[in-house]
Amino acid sequence: MTGFRLLHVGCGAKTHADLAPPFNQPPWQEFRLDIDPAVEPDIIASITDMPGVATSSFDCVWSSHNIEHLYPHDVPRALVEFVRVLTPAGFAVVTVPDLAAAARSVAEGGLLETAYLSPAGPVAPIDILFGFRPALAAGNHFMAHRTGFTQDSLGQALRDAGFVSVAVTTDGHWNLWAVASLATADQAATGALADMLAGRRDHDPARNPSDLQR
Repeated sequence: MTGFRLLHVGCGAKTHADLAPPFNQPPWQEFRLDIDPAVEPDIIASITDMPGVATSSFDCVWSSHNIEHLYPHDVPRALVEFVRVLTPAGFAVVTVPDLAAAARSVAEGGLLETAYLSPAGPVAPIDILFGFRPALAAGNHFMAHRTGFTQDSLGQALRDAGFVSVAVTTDGHWNLWAVASLATADQAATGALADMLAGRRDHDPARNPSDLQR
């Protein structure tokens, strides 16, 4: 089977849970990119400027919880870079905190209440809004959140960057998941993949994400 190249941007430290199935197994091959050399990425670069990544060289860009760390004016730069490095039939997977869910919790008085437990410890809406406080206190300022997204604003940002087919869904808790392709794709397939990644639908092993490229 032909392999597919996946660029994992803002990858952070490598763990066994970095990529969701079926992206974490053949035919997908992961290449890791991060601005922090301490996490030992394959490519050291900012997601807003990736000169070491050739144009049209990846089938998928995987961006998990990193564009919210950019200032708002830098988000378009990053998304345009995603477009540049993708093949004409390529697509991006983008997940970010769901700002609307965090805002609802804050409005109900839950700013400091635990929203969920992460491997690094409890996360409250204040962390979703501004960045994980323990990491910031330890001096990791890369973890600060400088912008945020709703379903509508994330979808619009992806379309403005040049993506043609875009589906954005919520996992029903604290995260948004978007699938955005450069070519016109079947909207049902795009939405189904976004739902699967958000945990709202089981993965169909008969359907590979690369089907979006056909």
